[in-house]
This record gives sequence, structure tokens and C-alpha cells, in this order.
Amino acid sequence: MRLAAVGVAFALAAATPVAAYAALDDEPASAASATSSAPASAVSRGKPYVETRLFFGTQRPDGGPPVTDKQFMAFVDEEVTPSFPSGLTIQDGRGQWRDQNGTIERERSYELILLYPVSEAREHDPQIERIRDAYERRYAQESVARADDATRVDF
Repeated sequence: MRLAAVGVAFALAAATPVAAYAALDDEPASAASATSSAPASAVSRGKPYVETRLFFGTQRPDGGPPVTDKQFMAFVDEEVTPSFPSGLTIQDGRGQWRDQNGTIERERSYELILLYPVSEAREHDPQIERIRDAYERRYAQESVARADDATRVDF
């Protein structure tokens, strides 16, 4: 299992990819030709994409039962897949973060990874925010952390 750094990612949750990636374009032709003589490890592959990672905790601050795998997968089917039908990745994790009362909470968690072209960032940003809001409401969560990174993807 991969350790989900929920506390660190929470600090990044307010950032949106729209402004950060609006200027990211394909390499100019001159840059691509300049890399042809570079070692294979230095060659840039793929197209500009945004990688958004969402961190979902399973413990409920109100003391209710933890979110089960079945509940989480139903949530993904209902709330995530319609906006991202091309694919996604879910990883199990163990995380910890300090809640609004100052208590360090340790919990089983899920990391959801979404990849989408930079050109679709404006379209996907409100969809991702709706996913976060829906999970917080449905499972009485204080937050769903979000981390966005620019990357290059080749399928």
C-alpha cells in the first residue's frame, strides 16, 4: 500500500489547475528536434496533461462507521466515472492528518488519480470540485484533499 500524504495534500487543496496549466503547451518544433540528439532518457514523451490526485478518508468525524470499500466504489461509479469515463486509478492508503479540533487522525484512505489533457482543465475543474463536495456531504468528511501536477502522458 502506498502511504497517502493527506496532511500535505490538504494544504494544496485550494489550488486549481486552470491558471497553473493554461500556459503549458506542446514543445515547439525546434525543441523537439533539439532533443533528437539527446540520450533516450532525456527525450520528452507524451502530451501535456494534468494529474489530479484526490485523497478520501474513511473515518467519520461524527463517530459513524467508516466508509466501506463497497460504499466507496459505489461513490466512484455514481460521482466520478460519469465525468471521467476514459479511466482513473484508485489506490488504497493509510493516512493521517490533524482535524479541525487539533487531533491527529489516522485512517484507511483512498487515493484517486485522474489524468486529463491540459486543454480540458477548465472543464474538469468544476467536476472535480463537485466530486469533493459530494464525498464530504455524503460521508460527513471535513475535507477531501486535492493535489494537481503538470505532467506528460503517452498512452
